[in-house]
Amino acid sequence: MSIKMKELPESEKPYEKLEIYGAKKLSNAELLAIIIKTGTKQDSALTLAQKVLALNNKKSKSNLTSLRELTTKELTSIKGIGRVKAIQILALAELANRMLTPIKTSEQKIKTTEDVANLFISQMSNEKREIAKVILLNTKNVIMKILDLSIGGTNYAVLEPKIVLEEAVKMQAPKIILVHNHPSGDPTPSEQDYQATDRIFEAASIMGIDLIDHVIIGKNRYESIMFQKKRRRREY
Repeated sequence: MSIKMKELPESEKPYEKLEIYGAKKLSNAELLAIIIKTGTKQDSALTLAQKVLALNNKKSKSNLTSLRELTTKELTSIKGIGRVKAIQILALAELANRMLTPIKTSEQKIKTTEDVANLFISQMSNEKREIAKVILLNTKNVIMKILDLSIGGTNYAVLEPKIVLEEAVKMQAPKIILVHNHPSGDPTPSEQDYQATDRIFEAASIMGIDLIDHVIIGKNRYESIMFQKKRRRREY
């Protein structure tokens, strides 16, 4: 039988602990227990939080950002987690994910491959599916727009030149940068990546658009197809 929250010392109860020591001092389970709020006769909110994290870890190898990939059915399979609590947990996970996304990208200047990676690595490095994006730039490398191109399975997101270039042509963007992730965590370009880059580079050139980079995001790592063999700062 789990220890009830009221049986804990004041300094160890999640609410009081956060108030006294600050949020950074709380474990993942303690933070989640604050969201869950109440437990059952058998389990405290903290124990329920531990069960939710165990369910997540079973699916995603302790990757907290993938809490949002759990379903309400999976969450409500835990006795004490009802529909409302399940929805609150999923909403929290998605909100946390969105907080990792840069607030303002317009008027931001892109100078290097690292600048591109910094925009997306927190958001994309833990994705289970392959996602592709295109950054539209003006002549001074300032971001005009960022577009989602496609979402693939665990292996490959399709990059078709027509889809990639459509908005760039409409907005008369002179430069573009491609970005996609590798769910495996290894950002090493595949043969498909090289072929797709070549096709889009050629099609863009015909339209008077410069494809200046294709950045692949891995697990907290990144690689550039365009600058892969150059051991220098990847400047545009």
